[in-house]
Amino acid sequence: MNRTMINAVNTMSQLQKKMDVTSNNVANINTAGYKRSEATFADLIHQQTVNMERRNEDIGRQTPYGIRLGAGAMMAQAQMVGVQGTLQQTGRTLDFGLSQPNQFFKVLVEDEQGNNRVHYTRDGSFSVTPAGENRVMLVTSEGYPVLDEGDNPIVLPEDEMENQAAGLLGLVQVDKPQFLERASQNLLVLPENPATAENQILRNLGAAERQQAGIQTGTLEMSNVDFSKEMSDLMVTQRSYQFQSKAISIADQMLGLINGVR
Repeated sequence: MNRTMINAVNTMSQLQKKMDVTSNNVANINTAGYKRSEATFADLIHQQTVNMERRNEDIGRQTPYGIRLGAGAMMAQAQMVGVQGTLQQTGRTLDFGLSQPNQFFKVLVEDEQGNNRVHYTRDGSFSVTPAGENRVMLVTSEGYPVLDEGDNPIVLPEDEMENQAAGLLGLVQVDKPQFLERASQNLLVLPENPATAENQILRNLGAAERQQAGIQTGTLEMSNVDFSKEMSDLMVTQRSYQFQSKAISIADQMLGLINGVR
């Protein structure tokens, strides 16, 4: 197959991934606590072609010898952007907004293997569910238990939950957010075998550091998605996709002309 076609096909598949990332951002523009993702690209491997083996016959050449032919581009990473979203007043006692970036609530999630793992979220729209006689447990909107500083579910008498929940919320400060993986739209988790020690990626905010937390009751942090930027990125990506498609069409026409030579 013509190298132009190969490069274009490789790039088109990666541009589709970028469009998926952008579309997901737009779909979550009204999701509380959602952090947009941004796709970055890198060149695929290059091939060096030597087209001038007798350099003594080309004395005084100003351009480099040989030709470096690329193989297209690939999406290197879809990185979460942790820019602070706007805080919106809700008036609910069990809504909690974080006013500091890279801080997350801790929640307990059961994975597909039935193991409980600590996940992290910025969505503070919590509610309660019964947890025994006259006792309730604080949970997320998906029903996952919210954890305290010691990674235990927050369970209190029903009449005390609204007054004490804010002081019991477990919080972490993520110093290296690039290590977190997105488990769902609003849940992040550490990889199974992180390349860096967990205590270097994040740290629990203890009682002495609670003043840094910036928890605001009765508010929710909204998504940090900028609709105009996402639509601009989407149009640029679509234009790039059309350009690659045109390159395939032109390469096909060139091959047709070559094959028609008698």
